[in-house]
Parts: sequence; C-alpha cells; structure tokens
Amino acid sequence: MIQSRRARTDAGSLMATSESLVLIMMTGGTISMQQSPSGYLPAAGFQEACLAGNPLFNDGSQPGTIDVVVNADGDVHAYASLRTPPSAYRRKTRYVVFEFDELFDSASVGIAEWTKIAEVLSYNYELYDGFVVLHGTDTLAYTSSALSFMLQNLQKPVILTGAQTPMRELQSDAIPNLLGSLVIAGHFTIPEVCLYFNHRLLRGNRSTKISASDFAAFGSPNYPPLATTSSSRTTIAWELVREATKTGKLSLRKVLNAKHVACLRLFPNIRPEMVSAILKLDGLRGVVLETFGPGSAPLGDKGALIKALKHAADEGIVIISVSQCLIGSVNPIYDSVAMLGNAGIISGFDMTTEAALAKMAYLFASPDATAQSVAENMARSIRGEMSQTLAHSFKRPTSHKTAASIPLLDSIPPACFWHTTICNIVSNMYE
Repeated sequence: MIQSRRARTDAGSLMATSESLVLIMMTGGTISMQQSPSGYLPAAGFQEACLAGNPLFNDGSQPGTIDVVVNADGDVHAYASLRTPPSAYRRKTRYVVFEFDELFDSASVGIAEWTKIAEVLSYNYELYDGFVVLHGTDTLAYTSSALSFMLQNLQKPVILTGAQTPMRELQSDAIPNLLGSLVIAGHFTIPEVCLYFNHRLLRGNRSTKISASDFAAFGSPNYPPLATTSSSRTTIAWELVREATKTGKLSLRKVLNAKHVACLRLFPNIRPEMVSAILKLDGLRGVVLETFGPGSAPLGDKGALIKALKHAADEGIVIISVSQCLIGSVNPIYDSVAMLGNAGIISGFDMTTEAALAKMAYLFASPDATAQSVAENMARSIRGEMSQTLAHSFKRPTSHKTAASIPLLDSIPPACFWHTTICNIVSNMYE
C-alpha cells in the first residue's frame, strides 16, 4: 500500500485500450494457506508471495499502483499492481489483489461476509472491467448463489474461484483456477456471477460442490458450462450467457433474511413430529424441502407428514421442494409428488439447494415481501437459477378409456403452485 486518498470517479482514466483492469478480492480459503505446526492456516501477502514471482502472473513490467476503494466514504488505498503476459487474444490483464483485513474461514461464511464482498465490489464497480473473488471451497457455491441475487443490474463479470490445495504447494490446482478466472474476467463481458474451477466457468447459482478432494470439485448438473478453457483458447457458450441489463446502474441488496429460512432434508422413517418441530420454529417464514428423486416424500402414518406440511403452508410458510439428486428436476409424475403439490408445496424444479436458500433469503428481505409474493417469485427464474421450461409430457395409462397426450408447458406460470397447474392433471391420471 502506497497512499490513501479520495477515489477517482472517472473509470476511463484508469483503463487502457491494450489491457483490461481486474480487481482480485482475497477472502481466504485453502488457496491462501500455508503450512504451520498445527496444519494449514490462511496467510496474508498473497500477491507478493504467490504471484509477483510467477511469470504467468507477472510480465515484469512494473505497471505502478492502482486505486482500490475501501469504504462507503470513497476513501482509497493505492496498491502495487501486476500485469500478465499477453494472452492468446494479444491482450494483457492488469490487476491488484485486495486482501480483507481478516481472512474468512469459508465454513463460517454467511450474510455478513457476503455483504463485505458485495460492498467492496460495488465501491469499485466503475473502476474495473471485471472482478475475481478468491474464496474457500466449502461454501463457494453458497456465496456464488447469494451474490447472484445481491448484485442487481450486473453488467460485468464476477468470477469466484478457489483451490483444493494451497497455491504454495507443488501439486496445486490454484494456478489454473486463478489464471483462468483472471483471463476470462479481463477479456469477456459475461455479466453474471460465475464460479470457475477445473477449466470450466459455471453459472454461480447453478453450481454445487461435488467432491471434497478432486480438482473437479464443482459441477453444474442441470445447466451446461458458460465457458471452457483449453490449452489454446477459451470457448464461450454465448447462447447460454444472460444478457446484460440495458438500463440501470449496479444496485446492491445488502440485507438478506436468512434467520427465518430453514432447510429440511427428508429421509426414510423421518418422524412427522420432527418435521412439525422445525415448521413450528418461532419466526419461520420459508423452508427449502429436500425431497426424494423427482420430488416425492414419505407420507407418514395416516398421512401425518403431509398433514404437517400442509398445515404449515396454510399458515403462510413458503415451502419449496428441491430434489436430493444432483441431476434432474422436481416433476409430478408420481402420486406422492402430486400430494405435496396439493398440500401447497411449491416446485423448485431444477434449482440447487444453495440457490433456493439464497433466493428465499433474498426475497424475504424485501420490505413488502408476503408469502404470496415470495411463492410466486420462487417459482420463476429471476437470475437464471432455474430452467424456464418444463419439458415433460404425461400420458394416461393405457388401461384408461382414453390415452391422450398432455400438452407441454411452454413456460412456468408466474404463480406456479402445483395444485393450480400440473398437479391436478397428474392426480386425474390415477382416478
């Protein structure tokens, strides 16, 4: 750090046509760690220790300092920057690593840490072309999902990444993960919160951690990668990338209401009274219900579990069903699934648990949020977190008098309560 002063507001004065400008935010995680007598611990000084001496991250040109806005008052610190060698696209990326004063343990990351990340990004939004967030992998998908809702009217790339082994270790995935993130953030205008890992760029709110140890630690089971990186180039699937908003500046939703949202995973022999105890928690407003397969649930003795869920839904608690399976969608093809719909449970279709929790916390934080408004918005895509279409065709069993195909639903209705759409159709199949 060289100096502190008021930030410049003219982003053009900081950007050259021959290079892009990227802010890397170091929040902690395995990528930043080094060995200690008690095991791996986060270590400060990441840029100097891990990047300055690596020719992949430093062309040796000593480009000078870059301003980083550090608070809402507009105060800045000037940090020494580095510049990459030219990429395959003959473009260099100039960047600086901004380290948080206290590096996070990702297992303890929550709303406070998400807000800190989003605030620093918003302070510097007009000064940089793109942003990279270095983060621990345990909750990386949760943070990616949360930021996708918190950052409204996003028009620049925000890429989260980390590593399974520290940057300072010989056999580490940190270098390709960070370098790939840096190149994409500095070259392509992908106006989304993304997660980059193992040469693939995933939509942040479609990603989930699939391995505790493999370098291919993250997947996007229900949505293809937005980009892939090979030895010679980066291929962007532009048809999958969300379009940037044409109007409006970046706005930040700082408040999320996670205190009144819960996640409940169903399992065989779960006791209805256990479910009831959770549903009766003081102040509870929403539940993400992790159901079996395409959205089924155990009925319980004399339907006790379904009755408990229906009672909660009738009391105004928003309950959304997401599948415990990595691949696939909640889909009312079975009677047990249809019964949940008739009880007032909402289909989460192919949303991940991480996205469903973040979305519900985001929606309930609105001052005028009601159970009805949250339910309606949970059933529609607002950040690309769920598929817009339900491409399933149902047929009556051949034993019935008529074997007619049921038309496909081209789009999800705004208020997609199953009992008003598909669920009635499925129920009729078993009459």
